[in-house]
Amino acid sequence: MGTSPATSEENPKANPGTPAMITRITGRLVRILDESVRLEVGPLEYEVLVPALVRQGLTNRLGEEITLHVSHFLEGNPLQGRLVPRLIGFLHEAEMEFFELLCTVDKVSVRRALKAITEPIRDIADAIIREDVKWLARLPGFGKASAEQVVLSLKKKAVKFALLRSGTEPTAAPSPAVTSDAVLDLAVEALRTLGHSATEARQLVDSVRSFGPFENVEQVLLAVYNKEKPRK
Repeated sequence: MGTSPATSEENPKANPGTPAMITRITGRLVRILDESVRLEVGPLEYEVLVPALVRQGLTNRLGEEITLHVSHFLEGNPLQGRLVPRLIGFLHEAEMEFFELLCTVDKVSVRRALKAITEPIRDIADAIIREDVKWLARLPGFGKASAEQVVLSLKKKAVKFALLRSGTEPTAAPSPAVTSDAVLDLAVEALRTLGHSATEARQLVDSVRSFGPFENVEQVLLAVYNKEKPRK
């Protein structure tokens, strides 16, 4: 997924869904800077912007070959005839997907989203689902207004990211052969990992049982948090 040209240096926006020219880059990590890293790929050296979360994960990997999943955008002012191509890198594809989702929120620029990702995306998504505006407002570049807008825009879409295992891959959905009761039991466990007590988790799942049948845990959680029946 890629991004569209920015209209200004202050507020460049990502545009998920536009085919990207570069989706992944592998090279030797030669430098870690304040906002970016540099990769040596053959005779070339690429500078890739990375959030603080990614930089922390690369601290002890200087000199190693690494692979980053990348998004890209153009930064600058087209009226001044100066647009600079930028790469943004992540260790896991799910991190990149969450970043691009964050960029769809009104007034959340690429730079602001990049600055905000200082915590595991699972934790950020969990706060969005719980509508924890106070926690979100502590992220760099965010304030109360930004946090409220993120919650309003992404509460329905953040569920799968809150279920990430070890900050990488989404929890696998049960196969169609799994019974409805098994799916509901898995949903209870998922809610417990999101901070609900066992009793509260069971009550929440029971409150939407009539909305079923559910094909997977994500459908149950969407019903719990949004009181909507799963779409077929």
